Amino acid sequence: MKTTSLHAASALHRPNVPQQLSKFVAASLISLLALAVPALRANDPKLSFKIPPVNIPLHIKGQELNIVASGAISMARKDHDLNEMNLSLNADLADLQKNIGPVLGAVLDKNSRCADRIQIQDATLLPAPPNATVAVVHLHYERWACVKLFGNDEVKRLLGGNATLQLKLTPSVGPSHTELRLKPELGPIEADGSLGEVLRFGNVGDMVRDKIQETVLAAVQKGTDLGATLPSEVQDHVIIQDVAFHDAGDGHLLLTLDGDAQLTNEQLQALENKFKKKLPIH
Repeated sequence: MKTTSLHAASALHRPNVPQQLSKFVAASLISLLALAVPALRANDPKLSFKIPPVNIPLHIKGQELNIVASGAISMARKDHDLNEMNLSLNADLADLQKNIGPVLGAVLDKNSRCADRIQIQDATLLPAPPNATVAVVHLHYERWACVKLFGNDEVKRLLGGNATLQLKLTPSVGPSHTELRLKPELGPIEADGSLGEVLRFGNVGDMVRDKIQETVLAAVQKGTDLGATLPSEVQDHVIIQDVAFHDAGDGHLLLTLDGDAQLTNEQLQALENKFKKKLPIH
């Protein structure tokens, strides 16, 4: 028969004082740290806020697109009452890529009886490293003229054929550091007969180039609309430093924008309070 000594039994019921004291100290420290978090965050050099994805609708000539923007704001350095923040924004242009053909068709297609007739057959928009994008457009073009012969109006085709042109678009930041620009660079043109010369040196080529540039720029500006992505505490203080197109994988076109902003302690606190209520803080 197994027995237990009185000394052993007493030890089993004796409270473990060091263990209880450790638990008490740990609980106290946790409570103190919880109270100190707001004060610690105000001077935290690693303070950052994640901007979750925002769907931004874009309407171009009856075509409905969706640009997805996201980003982050992080503390760069603190100088007395000023807090220098770094800003990073991403604009996902996948929907523009997917629908670039119909969008350019809505913008460029025309069927004038006595002038130009243009039909966009197909188009792609791809990354062009290190920081640009290239639009490849397949189109059919005809030029018609109306003439009067022996008192009768006749329509005569002067020129026509298929063409493929490439337009490279490189983004940059304007002098005010608050606006974005796209520099167009016309690439190779493959065309039937003399159509290539018309597209490269004529008004038609200029018009096609300008419309492609305007369409992509509209998407870029929409995707980096600070009013749609950033809290009001930051919007008016952002200075854009850099912008670039990137390949997010498998030809997926992404636009990135980098900038900075200087916030007072009061503005930073208001920003932190807003993110605490709505957005995760890292």
